[in-house]
Amino acid sequence: MTYLQNIGTYFLMIKDIFRRPTKWSVMRPLILKDIDDLIIGSLGIVAFISFFVGGVVAIQTSLNMTSPIMPKYLVGFATRQSIILEFAPTFISIIMAGKVGSFITSSIGTMRVTEQIDALEVMGINAINYLVFPKFIALSLYPFVISIAMFLGVLGGLAASVYGGYGTAEDFIEGVKTDFIPFHFIYAFAKTFVFAFLLATIPSFYGYFMKGGALEVGKASTTSFVWTSVMIILTNFLLTSMLLG
Repeated sequence: MTYLQNIGTYFLMIKDIFRRPTKWSVMRPLILKDIDDLIIGSLGIVAFISFFVGGVVAIQTSLNMTSPIMPKYLVGFATRQSIILEFAPTFISIIMAGKVGSFITSSIGTMRVTEQIDALEVMGINAINYLVFPKFIALSLYPFVISIAMFLGVLGGLAASVYGGYGTAEDFIEGVKTDFIPFHFIYAFAKTFVFAFLLATIPSFYGYFMKGGALEVGKASTTSFVWTSVMIILTNFLLTSMLLG
């Protein structure tokens, strides 16, 4: 029953995000702050992980191509497919669930513990709109982060392949261009928008409705990361079945 109650409360919270909107003059600086915290602040870790994971994918692909009849350009092809279809949109989102999701839950949860949310409600402000809507808008820029992850992942694969002696730049680039299907980009960014919605709302839910003190803030952050990751993986399976199946 607790799970059903949480699901119902979650959807009611989503409805309240768009009710009684806060004035734009108040909302604008909140949105800009969340863009800086959630998007700009995540570029460093996303760039670092994407570049080196792309390199690892290229190296492992090269080492497993034992047959001499397999063309060298398959390294670039496999790297592109792995990065664009799964690594960039899905696994970066799981990493962001830990970084961004924990930040959202802990910041809103701290406001709940210190009764700042109660103060907003006493003043007649829709606290859910005030706190969650800026994060929702900020994470609508999340596809920009994923596009950087895609580019750097392929670039890392190219660098590892060339400087590791596993192939030439020409072979890798030929593989990247081979059998390219534009719909794969549409599929990847469609997933990204759904994941961005989950990253904005699930951690906000666990932060807004938490009860207790500072210890419970930490527990809520852990719980929000777990459930955000679970929903990202489940949604990934459903979207892949619908769009590519």
